[in-house]
Amino acid sequence: MDLSELLNSVFNFSDYGDLLPLVRNSLIAGAVLGLVGGLIGVFVMMRDLAFAVHGIAELSFAGAAFALLIGANVVFGSLVGSVIAAVVLGVLGMRARDRNSITGVIMSFGLGLGILFLSLYEGRSANKFGLLTGQIVSVDTVQLNLLAAGSAVVVLGLLAIWRPLTFASADPDLAEARGVPVGALAIVFMFLLGLAVALSIQVVGALLVLSLVITPAAAALRVSSSPRVVVLLSVLFAVTATLGGILLALGGSLPISPYVTTISFLIYVVCRLTGARRQRRGRVGRRTVAAVKVNVG
Repeated sequence: MDLSELLNSVFNFSDYGDLLPLVRNSLIAGAVLGLVGGLIGVFVMMRDLAFAVHGIAELSFAGAAFALLIGANVVFGSLVGSVIAAVVLGVLGMRARDRNSITGVIMSFGLGLGILFLSLYEGRSANKFGLLTGQIVSVDTVQLNLLAAGSAVVVLGLLAIWRPLTFASADPDLAEARGVPVGALAIVFMFLLGLAVALSIQVVGALLVLSLVITPAAAALRVSSSPRVVVLLSVLFAVTATLGGILLALGGSLPISPYVTTISFLIYVVCRLTGARRQRRGRVGRRTVAAVKVNVG
């Protein structure tokens, strides 16, 4: 494959106008998932659960692969796997050290099960590949309704526990001393996180779900320390990466996930460089003020 063929497989917009109506449901699903991923990602970063998200995604992949093997609803299988992993982590992984070790065990077990189920599956290879990397035109009306319902549960659940969860995430010891049910909040949040991960897998696949749940929030935290601004930027970045990835993937022959992850990564790089530049300016400004004070004194 020469360079022109490679570029043509990545970007080819010759029939773009005819293909665009085919991904209407996918665009709606992408916007919804961007909202969910952006909201819950902020708490994932605050609670240091990035590694746990990967473990949940692997067991979600195993559940989806098992559903594919037995001819059941793949989305439902993914939800079951995610929720089981999330609740186990929420119950057993209260301490960071325990959580990381349990996540490692769950991740390897889930990945092994998923590979086993896909090896036994004798259907179309595209169905196997889609579980790992996502599919652009696979969201039908039934799946969209299920995704919207699941996303509503996540968003409403987060709104219901937003204030105590923020307190418990920022300072769990002080929150527990003030009577906040830190343990119960952890289990509820992990349940919502498992649901969000399972929903995100429909678009970006099990292997790259971090690009929706982690990267946008990490980028937002690089450019702002205001809680409200961080949440808004995280949602904006997640929606931009998802919709942009879908629109770009429509013009090529590659899966959607490389486009989504690339856009998400570029947003993070820009935010990181912007944050580093602001920090340097702040240090220079403080040094200048200190020098002026010394000279005046």
